[in-house]
Order: sequence, then structure tokens, then C-alpha cells
Amino acid sequence: MAVKLRLARFGAKKKPYYRIVAADSRARRDGRFLEQIGSYDPRHEPTKVTLVDDRVKYWLSVGAKPTATVQTLIDKHLSEA
Repeated sequence: MAVKLRLARFGAKKKPYYRIVAADSRARRDGRFLEQIGSYDPRHEPTKVTLVDDRVKYWLSVGAKPTATVQTLIDKHLSEA
């Protein structure tokens, strides 16, 4: 099983809100996931990102691969902290 850190879309039509989740790479985008590790709200100015740092580090340490977007969010969040 390959684990990916990726975005799962929530929110109403035209009002997106994303959860950052650790999920099996074969699962659907908004389907089953192993753990929610953060959230991303692109509608705020500036965009609002919250992450559970120790869980992100754990998933990366066990070999989870973040998507390009999630990698960018993690890099920005960790550089601010």
C-alpha cells in the first residue's frame, strides 16, 4: 500500500475548502483516508493553512509521498513556523 498526502475537497459549490489527508494512493480523492493532518482554505486572504506538524513529520518519515500542491503547502507552513 502506497500512502499519499493529498487534498480532499469539501465545501459548497464554488466555495472550496480542503482537508489535507494521508490516504491510500488507490482511494478516491474524497474517499477513504487514514488520517486528517490539516486543512487548507484558499478563500481567505492570505490563504489559511493549518497542519499538525508532528503527524506530517510522522507520515513523511514512514514513506508517504505528498502531492505537489501539498508539498508546497508543507514547505510554506514549515518556513513560517
